[in-house]
Amino acid sequence: MHGTSILEEADRLMTVCNSCRYCEGLCAVFPAMEMRRSFSDGDLNYLANLCHGCGACYTDCQFSPPHEFNVNVPRTLAIARAESYAAYAWPRAFSGLFARNGLAISIITALSVAAFIFGFAAFNDRQVLIGVRTGPGAFYALMPHGAMAALFGAAFLYAMIALAMGIRAFWRDIGEPVGGHVDAGSLWQAIKDAGQLRYLDGGGVGCFNVDERPSDLRKIFHHFTFYGFAFCFAATCVATLYHYLLGREAPYPWWDLPVVLGTLGGIGLLVGPAGLFAEKWKRDPALVDAERTGMDTAFIAMLFLTSLTGIALLLWRDTDAMGPLLALHLGVVFSLFITMPYGKFVHGVYRYVALVRYARERQQI
Repeated sequence: MHGTSILEEADRLMTVCNSCRYCEGLCAVFPAMEMRRSFSDGDLNYLANLCHGCGACYTDCQFSPPHEFNVNVPRTLAIARAESYAAYAWPRAFSGLFARNGLAISIITALSVAAFIFGFAAFNDRQVLIGVRTGPGAFYALMPHGAMAALFGAAFLYAMIALAMGIRAFWRDIGEPVGGHVDAGSLWQAIKDAGQLRYLDGGGVGCFNVDERPSDLRKIFHHFTFYGFAFCFAATCVATLYHYLLGREAPYPWWDLPVVLGTLGGIGLLVGPAGLFAEKWKRDPALVDAERTGMDTAFIAMLFLTSLTGIALLLWRDTDAMGPLLALHLGVVFSLFITMPYGKFVHGVYRYVALVRYARERQQI
């Protein structure tokens, strides 16, 4: 017996697939499945997070609907994957945020933006949001650097601790000892597989999204999103080094490294999420976990708004719009940080951990 009905269904499908094995060359899920003759809850959550949702196995399967076996691996593993996020959430009291994620993120974002806008006025004066401020330190006229660093540092630290505790529970549940040795080869192989989105290609032909004609669009937009986020994170790290090591205060000139990295990242986070949103609404309903559409959409929207407000701030930072735009951008970024452990962001983290586990298993063959 399994803990949930969807894991019962996943067990049934994996038993059927283990008898057939027609799809073993499509992705990592089926070779990992073949290493098992029975499936624990942890095994099924591992396979669910190893799945990239390319849809190839549904298109290729001779037992997919309307066959009486009703084999729909992408949709079943998508539901199991989403339920695993709540199962491993830390603290457990917040696991319910996954069930109403779209609403929760909307409320948190609105409150965060309002808090920053009214906070600027309350802790300075009512005129602080208007007027032109330029040159180094202009941002900190609205909010002192120490307060900004403490607030965002605390939010980011909390998010990292919550994610680490979730990873710890997932790692233990899929059969790996906590604190056990992980070899560099497995870590590096998982980095390559994740960085290339190796298993979002339907076995080499592309992702099946709208119909039976494969396409690489989802993979391309995922790349824009991932590397856009990475560039923005790099920009933040460089700006931090500038401030504490070189004594240089933001905002920086257009040509400086933090601005260049942030601009490249911002473009990626406009193109990628917009493309993913468009592809999501075109996707075959048979492949979709319809109940979690809000969670997916909310995360895509948060990334898009983070980029949009950041680029707007860059373009109009030398005007009297700088104050409201800075408050808007900081509010969106703050809400992104504190909701990271309770939204679709975790899928990338758990998927990487699953890829590490798969690389270790492959080495042991």
